[in-house]
Amino acid sequence: MSNIDWTVLIVTLVAVVVYGVFIGRGQKSNESYLKADNKMPWYIVLIGIMATQASAITFLSAPGQAYTDGMRFVQYYFGLPLAMIVICITFIPIFQRLNVYTAYEYLENRFDKKTRVLTSLLFLFSRGLSTGISIYAPSIILSSVLNWNIYLTNVLTGGILLIYTYVGGAKAIAHTQKLQFLIILGTMAFAGYLLIQNMPNGIGFNDALYLAGKSGKLNVITTEFDWKDKYNIWSGLIGGFFLALSYFGTDQSQVGRYITAKDNTNAKMGLLLNGLVKIPMQFAILLIGALLFAFFSLKPAPIYFNERSYQYLKDTQPEQAAVF
Repeated sequence: MSNIDWTVLIVTLVAVVVYGVFIGRGQKSNESYLKADNKMPWYIVLIGIMATQASAITFLSAPGQAYTDGMRFVQYYFGLPLAMIVICITFIPIFQRLNVYTAYEYLENRFDKKTRVLTSLLFLFSRGLSTGISIYAPSIILSSVLNWNIYLTNVLTGGILLIYTYVGGAKAIAHTQKLQFLIILGTMAFAGYLLIQNMPNGIGFNDALYLAGKSGKLNVITTEFDWKDKYNIWSGLIGGFFLALSYFGTDQSQVGRYITAKDNTNAKMGLLLNGLVKIPMQFAILLIGALLFAFFSLKPAPIYFNERSYQYLKDTQPEQAAVF
């Protein structure tokens, strides 16, 4: 990495932490720490929901999904808008009326404390595993780029999140996610631009799309019903609907975003727009993978995409590297 790369990396990380701590200062009650005093406008709710759902894994793995299998994966989100409508009609009014801090507080009111404890433990366990994977994904990139130990990059990535989350609560999370999400979208757009710019002479965006389409990588809609096919319009509408209903309606990582809204209207607007915006956003992310396929169809693809790690393996364990 050059000095400019190091400067950008360090300044960005420090700025996010400082901004999160600053914006989340002055926490004096559970209401402010867990619900941001119910002052979040709809657009902050929207970005918070999208950023929570779209972790680093989405931006690292979705292009690879399109690279190998095409863009059928986008159908997985077709049931999302329907689920958002149901949640806006049923879940949000209940949470707002009861003024709950978590989705599981409602279960205690509805059933008993044992139910709340059980569901809270299940959430913490599942979300702990999920968050661990979400942190591990960017840690792999940092470890490869910086040639640092993977355990160190894991601690670094997770530790930075803990600082402003612990200090600033829901308000700090919402506003830092806003910055992080905008940075991610900007870098993804720039990655697509670089792909097109580095195509062989005479090959433009339309040519790349044509090549990807002829190779079956732009197969967005699959209408044929097949039990063995994971991604088609039926699995997206039916399976995607119920998955989104459970995730956005009962998972505290999502519920915690929209219960911070100013009122029902702002919470509903954030959720409904998420259902509409998520599909084109996911389409754009998958399109990066399709363009990447077109790029490596015209230029030699590396045998090992992670050359740094392969070189390290060759230097330290030449016999094992020879197997690959």
